[in-house]
Amino acid sequence: MTFKQALLRKLLTSSLDPSNWVGEKTSGLSQGVVSKLFSCRGRGKSTCRASVRWENCSWLTTWVMASLFKVWPVVGRACWRSTACFTREASSPDMALQEHGLHLFRSAVARVLPGPMLKRALVLEPGECPRLVLHGRPFELRRNLYLVGFGKAVLGMAAAAEDILGDYLVRGVISVPQGIQETLQNTGRRTMLLKPQSRIQVMEGAKHNLPDRAALKAANAIRDLAEGLTARDLLLVLISGGGSALLPAPVPPVTLEEKETITRLLASKGATIHELNTIRKALSLLKGGGLARAAYPAQVLSLILSDVIGDPLDIIASGPTVASSHSAQDCFHILTRYNMLDSLPQSVQTVLSGSATGHNTPKDYSHVFNVVIGSNRLALEEARCQAEELGYLTLVLSDAVCGEVGTVARLYSLLIQLICLSTVRGARIDLLKDEMEEALSSLEAQLAIPGLNCTDALKALQESQAGRPVCLLAGGETTVQLRGSGKGGRNQELALRVALELHRAKSTEAGSFLEKYEVVFLSGGTDGQDGPTEAAGAFSSQELVREAEQEGFNVETFLSNNDSYTFFTEFQRGHHLLMTGLTGTNVMDVHAVLIRARGG
Repeated sequence: MTFKQALLRKLLTSSLDPSNWVGEKTSGLSQGVVSKLFSCRGRGKSTCRASVRWENCSWLTTWVMASLFKVWPVVGRACWRSTACFTREASSPDMALQEHGLHLFRSAVARVLPGPMLKRALVLEPGECPRLVLHGRPFELRRNLYLVGFGKAVLGMAAAAEDILGDYLVRGVISVPQGIQETLQNTGRRTMLLKPQSRIQVMEGAKHNLPDRAALKAANAIRDLAEGLTARDLLLVLISGGGSALLPAPVPPVTLEEKETITRLLASKGATIHELNTIRKALSLLKGGGLARAAYPAQVLSLILSDVIGDPLDIIASGPTVASSHSAQDCFHILTRYNMLDSLPQSVQTVLSGSATGHNTPKDYSHVFNVVIGSNRLALEEARCQAEELGYLTLVLSDAVCGEVGTVARLYSLLIQLICLSTVRGARIDLLKDEMEEALSSLEAQLAIPGLNCTDALKALQESQAGRPVCLLAGGETTVQLRGSGKGGRNQELALRVALELHRAKSTEAGSFLEKYEVVFLSGGTDGQDGPTEAAGAFSSQELVREAEQEGFNVETFLSNNDSYTFFTEFQRGHHLLMTGLTGTNVMDVHAVLIRARGG
C-alpha cells in the first residue's frame, strides 16, 4: 500500500468530523463528496475499497498534507498521536530536514498543550461530599470555587478546568494574550476555547507580550475577585508563561508606563528573566506573592505551566502565589549592574527605598498549594521520541540553555563541526578535534548551562551506530543584547547567528568537512511568538549565508541591527520562518540540530 493509500485509510477510520472538512479549507469541496468518503468508516477494508477508488483520491491526500504543514493541526494528545501515521513517510531520505524539524517542533508543542496536562493533575470526585483532588491532595467543595488565570496557555487550561468542574465553579476571570481566541478559532482548536455559556470572563491584552491598559484592567478584575473571597472559599489559580505581562498592577505611585520603561530597558541591556522578574515583583501589587495575599484567608490552589529554567515558583510569571525570595537591595544591585540607578523615576525610587513597600511584608503562605503541571523537559522528551522514530540518533543536551545568543550560537556551531568530523581519522584531524574540543569546553564553562556536558554527548554519539543521522535537542531561553533598532526575537537571532558561524567555519580546515553533510538548525518559541513578531522562530543551514549573499543580503548587517525578522521575512519569501500562530501553551524554547550525510 502506498503512503497516500495509508493516509486516506487512516482518515477513513479516524474519528474526524467530516463537517469540519468542507468550506474554505477544502477549496469548495461539497459536503456530499466528503461525506461519501467518510461514510465507509468502520465498515471494513473491502467495503472501503468498493466505496472509494484510491487512484481517484489524490486530490484529498494532497490537500490533507498541505493542510497539515500549513495550519497547526494538533488539539491535545489524542490528535497529536494520530499524526504518528506520517512518521514512515517523514523518514524518507527525500524528505527535507526542515520538514523533519517542523514535525519535531509541532510534536514537542503538542505534548505540552494545557488541556491534557491539566486534566492529568486535576480530578473532581462528585458525590454527597464532593472533593477536588489536586496531585493527590483533596479539597472540599461546596459552591465555593472561584478561578483566575493569566498567561499564554491559560485559555486552554481554563477550558479544561471548566469541563472538569462544571457547576461547582462559581465565577472566574482570566487574562490572556491579545488575539488568542481568534487564532484558536481560525486554526480549528475549539477545545481550547471556553463554551458560550462559560462562567469565566476572558480578558485579552498585552499585545506583543508587553503590558498595556487592557492587561491592567484584567489584573484589576482578578485582584477584585481575590479580595472578595472568604475563609470558606477555594481559589484555583492558573499560571503560565507570559503571565507577568498579563498581570500588571504597579504599586502606587509607580505608573504602568514607568514600570514598562524600566523592564524594557533592562531587557535591551541583556538582563536575564530572573533579573527582570525580580524588578517586576518589587514594583507590583500582585506579583511576588501579592495575589495569594489578596486572596487570604481563602485556600489558594495554583496550577503552573513553567516557562522558566529550573521551574522556580517565585520566578514563573513573577511568582504571584509565592513569597518573594528577593529584597529591595537585590533590585538596587540589578539596577546598578546595568547602570540604571541614576535614571530611575522618583516613584520607583520611593517604592524601592521602602517607604511604599508595605505590600512586601512577609506573611504566612500556608493557605497556598502550588503545583507545576508541565515544563520544557516534557516537550523535549516528546521530540526525542519522534526523532528516534524518524531514524535519528538523538540526544537531549539540556532543558536549561541560557546565555547570550552569540555565545550559544558558537557552542552549537562547534558541536556541529565536531559531529561532522567524528568519522574522519588522521593525525592532523585529531589535532583539530583537540583544539575544537578545548574551545567547546571553554564556551561550556562560560555559559554554565545546567545539565549540559558536551564531552559526554560527543562520546555517546561516537560510541553509537555510525552512519545514522544525528539529532540534538535542547530547550531553555537565551538572551539578546539589543544594539540596533530592528525587529526580531531571540529564536530568529539565534538561528541566523548559527548560520553565520557555520558559514565562517566552512572557510577553515575543520569546517571544510561540513560540505559532506546536510545541516539544519531550528530554534522556536513554544508559545508561537518570538519577540514582537508574527513568527515562532526560524530555521537555518550552513548554506543560508552564502545563498543570502548571492541575493544581495548582508547577514552581518541585519544582525548588527537586531533585525533578524526582517531578514527572514525578505529572504526567499520567508521560507525559513517558523510560523505557527499562537499555540496556546508556553514552556520556553525548543532548539533542534539535524545532521545527515549527503546522499544518506
